[in-house]
Formats: sequence, C-alpha cells, structure tokens
Amino acid sequence: MMISFLDLKTMNQRDREELLAACARVIDSGWYIGGNELSVFEASFAAYCGTKYCVGMANGLDALVLTLRAWKVLGRLRAGDEVIVPANTYIASVLAVTENDLVPVLVEPDQATFNLDPLRIANAVTPRTRAILPVHLYGQIADMPAVLDIAHQHKLLVLEDSAQAHGASIGGRKAGSWGDASGFSFYPGKNLGALGDAGAVTTNDEELAITVRALGNYGSFEKYRCEFRGVNSRLDEIQAAMLSVKLGRLDSEIAARRDVARAYLEGMRNDNIRLPDWGKEEHHVWHLFVVRTDRRDALQLHLTHAGVQTLIHYPIAPHRQKAYADLDVGTLPITEAIHREVLSLPISPTLSATEIGKIVDAVNSFQ
Repeated sequence: MMISFLDLKTMNQRDREELLAACARVIDSGWYIGGNELSVFEASFAAYCGTKYCVGMANGLDALVLTLRAWKVLGRLRAGDEVIVPANTYIASVLAVTENDLVPVLVEPDQATFNLDPLRIANAVTPRTRAILPVHLYGQIADMPAVLDIAHQHKLLVLEDSAQAHGASIGGRKAGSWGDASGFSFYPGKNLGALGDAGAVTTNDEELAITVRALGNYGSFEKYRCEFRGVNSRLDEIQAAMLSVKLGRLDSEIAARRDVARAYLEGMRNDNIRLPDWGKEEHHVWHLFVVRTDRRDALQLHLTHAGVQTLIHYPIAPHRQKAYADLDVGTLPITEAIHREVLSLPISPTLSATEIGKIVDAVNSFQ
C-alpha cells in the first residue's frame, strides 16, 4: 500500500466534528463575508504571530501582491523599484513583485537552509533597491536578524513570505512578526491549512493594514466609495471558522512534524543523499522534508516502487519559467542545482511509526 505524501482526509477527520460545528455556525448565522468569524480568526492569528494586525485575504499570493501594492499607494514604493527575492522560491513570490511593476532581483540561497544568504543580499543592494522579500522556505525561518540589519542599514522595507512557516521562530519571535509585513497562505496543504484557498497579511503598521484591507475590498474603505483601483480578495466566514478550529491544533501538529523529521534525520544513512539542515528546533516547522541528490529521478522511482509517494518542490526555477523568459538574470548555479536535485518526502503529522520506519528503510536501501 502506497504511503501518501500528505493525507489531508485523515488529517481533517480528526477535527471533523469541530469543523462541521463551525460550518453550521456560519450557515445558521446568515452572514458569510466580513463577519464575526473573520474578526475572531484575525485577532487570534495576530496574537499567535505576535503582531497587532492580521488582515484576511483570499489566498497567499494576494497577501503578497496587495501588501506591495499598498506600499505603492502609500508612497513607499514606486514602479521600477527593485525587490530582492530568493531565486529558488516558488514562483508566487516573484509574481507578487512583477504584478506591481517592481523589479525582482533574484539572489542565490544558502545551500544548507535553502533560504536567502545574507551576504548575497548585501551584495545585491543597489541604489534602486527598496525592499527585501525573504521566503521561509520549506518551513525554516530565514536569518531574520541579519536580514533586518541589512534592511535598516539601507532603509529597505521587509516583506516576509511566510506561506510555509506558520509557527517557525527565532528566539521566540515568530515568522510573520519580523518584517514590516508578512504574507501567509492557508492553502489546504500548509501546516495551517483551510479547506479551500485562503491567506492573510500580518503587520504592526495600522496604516498598512487598513490600506491592504481596502485594496482587497474593491479599493473601498466605505461601501460604494472607492479610493483605489482595488480587487476582490477577502477571507470568507466559513474558511475563517475552519482556520480558527485548526489554529488550536497547530502547535501540536508542529511538534508531530518535528518528531517525524527527527526520526528521519536519526535513521537515514545514505551517502547518496543529502539530508536537510536543522539548526535550533524552533527555527523549523517542517512544512516539507526535502532531501537532495544528483540522482533525484532514480530516487523518486525507487521510493515509488517501495510504496512511498514523493513530490518535487519545485522542478523549475522561476527564472527558467516561460513566463519570465524576458527576465535577464544570467546563470544561477546554486538555484538551478537545487531545482534539479530536491525531492520532498512525506512528513504528515499523521504518519505512523510503521510508516516512518518504512520510509527510512526505503531511503537507506537506495543505491
């Protein structure tokens, strides 16, 4: 029997009664957009992250796009400004930049953590640089103290892409509370996942929070009066209610993911495979457990035959996508090697000890 990469049905089954009750509560309320469920979740998630404000969005991409757009509305960014982005991120991080007529500057990552390398960030700053967009890739928070040092030195805005890092922290300070703002995704497969698309912006900047909310509501602070050319990007009541239920389980699920990661790191012994780096425990929430090998396709086929489903995050680097054929970045050898070599193993909090053992044995038997 195949071990699923991520069994959302089993994961959500544990919360079935609470999720049904939350859904029924919304249905019975007769209020489905911008109501109490949204207010409760926004307040709870802001408190969880350690920020003053949380603004629900339709998805994680909109959270990034509208934060950058709000900074343009507020005069903090202008078309043509440069934004430093990790070259090995998911394409959404880059899309958010170009959607706002800003210029993405792709920077190579640290090979151990897959996150932005502070030294390379510093070397990439030019007179046109106005922001840094660190991505906490695979669930490990970037070196935010170093990022902020660079940002403060050059007076740059910092927008965290926290889509994979709900609950990751440094010194007790969580992802989403380090930058001037942060974008979160609650896509169903995330550590904190909705039952559909959903996202949020967290920030301590009241003016930014108000502007982002207006931009996601057709550009309106007041119904039928549009201050900006906005969009429709709102976290609905049912998804907010679902997320409130699942937020209560988030820390225990992070602990379960860490247990799986620890079992993998202690049990896997294969010189053909490079295991992920794990510094301090709180830094990583293990959204993904990503190994590297220059024989990635062979490893994936071997694991499939052994009954283990794997995925590739991500097979094509953003600068190699057809959508960015006009983006002149030269060669990015570290990034391109990562995209050729990475393979994600199952790391669901519902994995059994037997399944974990089977996955460890399958990896160790690869030749």
